[in-house]
Amino acid sequence: MKAVALAVTDGMLHFELSVAHEVFGSAPDAVTASWYDLTVCGPDVVPVGRFQLKPDHGLDHLRNADTVIVPGWADVEATPPAELVDAVRAAHDAGARVASLCTGAFVLAEAGLLDGKRATTHWAHTDVLAARYPETEVDPGVLYVDNGSVLTSAGKAAALDLCLHLVRLDHGSSVANAVARRLVVPPHRSGGQAQFVSAPVPAQHDHPLTALFPWIMERLGQPLTVEDLARRAGMSSRHLSRHFHAATGTTPLQWLLAQRIRHAQELLEKTDDSIDTIAAATGMGTSTTLRRHFNRTLGVPPDAYRRTFRSRTH
Repeated sequence: MKAVALAVTDGMLHFELSVAHEVFGSAPDAVTASWYDLTVCGPDVVPVGRFQLKPDHGLDHLRNADTVIVPGWADVEATPPAELVDAVRAAHDAGARVASLCTGAFVLAEAGLLDGKRATTHWAHTDVLAARYPETEVDPGVLYVDNGSVLTSAGKAAALDLCLHLVRLDHGSSVANAVARRLVVPPHRSGGQAQFVSAPVPAQHDHPLTALFPWIMERLGQPLTVEDLARRAGMSSRHLSRHFHAATGTTPLQWLLAQRIRHAQELLEKTDDSIDTIAAATGMGTSTTLRRHFNRTLGVPPDAYRRTFRSRTH
């Protein structure tokens, strides 16, 4: 998935366009793997907000891309330009993976790429998308939806989540985490997470849990209970749960499980350790427990995840 093309035309939202360009345009310093070859495709000079954007190629060049990114579309009441719709459809027909950011989903829907598929867009426009394209199963409550060759995201920050998700698919979680660190954003929010949710970690330095998160991350292989975390944080279990939900949108044990699954992904990508060894290193205890939680969270067993990741990177 090396060749990435941004499909732009008059009426695009500049935030989502900038997000995609920032993620795919340059590799973080720590990444030595071959990075994406990014191009911007559109007709002539494209007005983007108050800016003027000069594309590298015309829209017909989209068919040469491995991945096509369609940024947000400003006027959801208007039909997207036919030349953009046709070019995106042709790129998908040629084998490209197509992802929309925010209201870019309207372009994909107009191209027929969302027929019979689950999709999302910014929560303020999900009713419009569902009414105009009844063949699409619109989910208003998630950050992004991955249908394999067609992906859609909710608005603004969720566009960044989807871009990082694509990097994770192509290069693995450690590289995606490096990109997230460069951008100073949380490394991973699952697509099924609600659009309305607090940041996965507290940003304030004086937050009651600021010191607890790194302490947990250093002890993922150890058995940890809510009582252990509360004792470390110097508060009751009830108060810990309240602070945790306010900061992450989830419970302490659910957040801990997500970190363990993420660590298991990294070990599956980087090492030849057995599933039993990885289960112990991530605090899962047994391979049976790891397989159950891994499969339920990611939809594939850890063995299949390792094979799929290595087939993508070799």
